[in-house]
Amino acid sequence: MVKVKFCGLKRPCDIAWANELHPDYAGFVFAGTKRRVSDETAAALRRELDPSIPAVGVFVDDELPHMASLVKKGVIQLIQLHGQEEDALVQQLQTELGVPVIKAFSIANQDDIKRALESRADYILLDQGKGGTGKAFDWSLLKEIDRPYFLAGGLTPQNAAQAAKLRPYALDVSSGIETDGVKDRDKMTLFMTTLGVYRR
Repeated sequence: MVKVKFCGLKRPCDIAWANELHPDYAGFVFAGTKRRVSDETAAALRRELDPSIPAVGVFVDDELPHMASLVKKGVIQLIQLHGQEEDALVQQLQTELGVPVIKAFSIANQDDIKRALESRADYILLDQGKGGTGKAFDWSLLKEIDRPYFLAGGLTPQNAAQAAKLRPYALDVSSGIETDGVKDRDKMTLFMTTLGVYRR
């Protein structure tokens, strides 16, 4: 059964809906502007989040001490890297913090897939562009994938079942479960029920 990550949670109601629907991961974004949360807000949201749902911190070329502080405070349980981070940093995070690392890759062609497969991260995340675009890349490029990966980019309740057939480790959805830039409980629910991973 494919796992699900709800990314870009930033309001108490987002957390309440996640607790109800119980995705496998919840994502807090510490980069950009649209979905960014402060360390303090993320800590408050983590306290409200079901303890059994791991929180993923999403970073872009951030400083190791900042990421480490969020791990050590229990705000996040996984680190997701969306910038130009090298394998050396990935290994340092794995060794020093002991948490799984997800490395995101922008996929436009087979060379991008090859580059992603060489990553030392625990998981790779395959996305369109720099992420957060709400657009999908050419899924036919995924035929050569032979390691667990998160699939992101343009996922919606309408194409979630099709995406699941590609056998990713997890589907990472954000804009596809939003209306007017904020999380939408009905879309979150439909995403889960479409996959058959949420049954009331």
